[in-house]
Amino acid sequence: MHGIQQFFIRHLITAPVTFGSMIYFIVGTGMNIFAIAGLSALIYFGGTFAIKQVQISSNLKTLSMTRSEYNHIQGQLSSARTKVKQLNGYYGKVRSVQAFRQLHEMNTLSRKILSIVKTNPKKFYHVEKFFYAHLDSAVELTSKYALLVNQPLKDKDVRIALQNTRETLSDVNMQLEQDMRNVLSSDLEKLQMEIDFVDVTMNRKKPLLEMKGDHPDDRK
Repeated sequence: MHGIQQFFIRHLITAPVTFGSMIYFIVGTGMNIFAIAGLSALIYFGGTFAIKQVQISSNLKTLSMTRSEYNHIQGQLSSARTKVKQLNGYYGKVRSVQAFRQLHEMNTLSRKILSIVKTNPKKFYHVEKFFYAHLDSAVELTSKYALLVNQPLKDKDVRIALQNTRETLSDVNMQLEQDMRNVLSSDLEKLQMEIDFVDVTMNRKKPLLEMKGDHPDDRK
């Protein structure tokens, strides 16, 4: 949501500036239409690029991150999105209800993790294993399972391999669930601290509230 907001801010700033510049070039100069169009495009795209860099620098300052860290995380997010798309492509290739359910769960968990890290890039460090190993394992094993399950011959070796792959996919699914818990851990800790603070505050105020009311013995 923050990225979309910044996108509109960039274009809301550069659009009127570009339009005003275009009017000035048409009215106040003797430039031909092609030169005006070229300069206007340069102002528009150059302006949006410059504002985007300022916004990124501001975001990095807020996140206490370097540009190289940010670029690395963005690269990992882009690579992970490609792998999730690969997982989506296997829905029509798995033929058992269990495998379909596992694939759906892995897709759901992966998309949620990516969404959280996109919103808060520092969360990347809570789930590095997801980006470097777990998601790769999910894609590779699902690909292997889809290949085996679509083999016309199902001899003993193929059936054993399928069973082993299903069991390993279950392990990978649990790893992704743990990754989800890891990426949410700091938020859960913060939430618990806020709940504890509210509880302490309310307990402190409770005796004062009781003093303001009539005590049952006072009405005797």
